[in-house]
Amino acid sequence: MPEYAYNREAAVQYAHAWAYQRNPRYYNFDKLGGDCTNFASQCIFAGAGVMNFTPTYGWYYTNSNNRSPSWSGVPFLYTFVTNNRGHGPFAVQAPMASVEPGDFVQLGHGDGRFFHSPFIVSVGSPATKQNILIATHTYDRDYYPLAAYDGRYELIRFVHILGVRA
Repeated sequence: MPEYAYNREAAVQYAHAWAYQRNPRYYNFDKLGGDCTNFASQCIFAGAGVMNFTPTYGWYYTNSNNRSPSWSGVPFLYTFVTNNRGHGPFAVQAPMASVEPGDFVQLGHGDGRFFHSPFIVSVGSPATKQNILIATHTYDRDYYPLAAYDGRYELIRFVHILGVRA
């Protein structure tokens, strides 16, 4: 299966374009637990251009009633991209120093549950929580410092997208 570069610039441009509004092509999950992972998936798709239509375990969105759990579910997105051997984006959990614009971060509670998937739009050098800037939905933000979330989570994991298979 051919592998392609992930278009980080297109993903970040999408994030900036839709950070404070909703793309009418996608359902708004704000009132159903939050829209952050749906938004992160939209951004990733803008840079990947390929979905994985494997029932249940893929990563796809046709409409609000025909989507994979990984499209809008925090832990499911992580599981999909870090285990994907088929079509679509593939990624690894990475140290903060390895993230780039177009990657995402997940925040969690001390009980091991992750609850938020901000999308990374800018990274300073060296990367710190102060200069990693994110875009996200639910509480709409763009160019928002990751450090502003300090005290609201106990766990953090960075996810670095390696490429796309088509």
